[in-house]
Amino acid sequence: MSSTANRVVKNTGFLYAKMSITMFISLYTTRLILNSLGASDFGIFNIVGGAISMLSFLNATMSSATQRFMSYSEGEGNKEKQKSIFNISLILHFVTSIIAGIILLIAGILFFNGLLDIPSTRIWAAQVVYASLIISTMFTVMTVPYEAIMNAHENMKYYAIVGVFESLLKLFVALACVYTVYDKLIVYGILMACIPLITLTIMRVYCHKHYSECTISPRKYWDKTIIKDMASFAGWNFMGSASSLIGNYGIGIVLNYFHGVTLNAAQGIANQLNGQFMAFSTNMLKALNPVIAKTEGAGNRHKMIQASSTGCKFSFYMLAFFAVPAIIEMPYLLKLWLKNVPEWAVVFTRLQLIRTLIEQSTIVFGSSLSAQGKIAQLNIINMIINFSPILLISQLFSMGYSPIMMYVVNISIFGIAAAGVKVFYMNKNCGMKYSFFFRTVLFPISFVFSIQLFISYIPTFYIKESFIRLLIICVISSTSFLVLFWSLGITSQEKNSIKAIIHILYNKFIKTLFPKFQKEALP
Repeated sequence: MSSTANRVVKNTGFLYAKMSITMFISLYTTRLILNSLGASDFGIFNIVGGAISMLSFLNATMSSATQRFMSYSEGEGNKEKQKSIFNISLILHFVTSIIAGIILLIAGILFFNGLLDIPSTRIWAAQVVYASLIISTMFTVMTVPYEAIMNAHENMKYYAIVGVFESLLKLFVALACVYTVYDKLIVYGILMACIPLITLTIMRVYCHKHYSECTISPRKYWDKTIIKDMASFAGWNFMGSASSLIGNYGIGIVLNYFHGVTLNAAQGIANQLNGQFMAFSTNMLKALNPVIAKTEGAGNRHKMIQASSTGCKFSFYMLAFFAVPAIIEMPYLLKLWLKNVPEWAVVFTRLQLIRTLIEQSTIVFGSSLSAQGKIAQLNIINMIINFSPILLISQLFSMGYSPIMMYVVNISIFGIAAAGVKVFYMNKNCGMKYSFFFRTVLFPISFVFSIQLFISYIPTFYIKESFIRLLIICVISSTSFLVLFWSLGITSQEKNSIKAIIHILYNKFIKTLFPKFQKEALP
């Protein structure tokens, strides 16, 4: 197996381990905080925090821009350029954090003068929490250059350790709120603001100790060309991210206006369940992104296209493995999860999963196009794609069409049209042939998904809805998927890579648990 594939697998494993640990800690922490603060104070924290979280896409935009330039220069092997990028990133993120802090302070005047509905007795506590979260946001923005350094070096192990440590700190904060005799909401807000400062300090110390490019000397490494390129790249990314945020939020408002809060609840359930399914492919993408940027930076366009296509295919497969039985048994699954299932929740969740499956088929191409660098035209078209569903859905709803049309439009535009745009620009900017995409990605995933869905659906004709039927469908779906995946879904080269991965994992498993028998078991 190639060293690149080995690194991706290893880093994805670290991210999955982090996800598994932090998910359970997060669930328990939320339970402690809710019981400690009470519904009213917990609601206040979420209202105030929600006002600030609207700027979270800014941090994601800056992070992706810094990540791209760091990984690209790592691929070039140009350490001096990496030092310039690091120093410029520090300045850009420091300035951004100050601007974000000022904007949030000004916004706070509006929030606490009639815009937010908060009981008068809790205004002071809410203001303290708001100020704490502003500080937290500023520290989080300043952490981005160090995260980018670790991602560029593909150090997902340490990144995962810091993530787990951050979750443990949040658990400590929750326990502190349980036993404190002071105002629990204020204590919670202040302690939560300290966590980003701690993680920033840890990452800063680690990166300066282990990576030579982490040298703070802005005057020496100031480069107008780099700052112009980074600012332009971040600006276009910002426009794309902002339009996506506004577009998705706007659809929710349109749905609320025409059909009320019940359908918003159904949409919320669909988004929440979809987010859980996407976690597996998202972690793989995080591990693959620096590899793509470094490969492009090294000038190996052919390898970058191959890695991107394989990433798209495996991202689809990872979601399809779980999504197919979920789509079939969605009514029963929602009954198990929710006692009272909102109307339209079943059909919305099924359609949302279908939309996401389509998006997964080209999801890595977004990273590839960012690595290539020419993103202006792409982001302009993405803005049109993000805004057009709002107008179209509003028109359809005003004409009396069913709420299902919202997802028909979303699948058509966000799914199919957006995927087509990525493939077009991969051909135009990166030289990927359309026949290569159809042969290596679209045809295999279509065959595997269609046959898997058909076979898995057969038990519904003969067995009534029950837990037994759910288990049977899961077994049939997973078995048929594995057979189809191995026989039709991947190439011989990918099979060899998977065999090598299994061999490595098997060796490590035997060596750890059965050291005495290692030589006998594995000659």
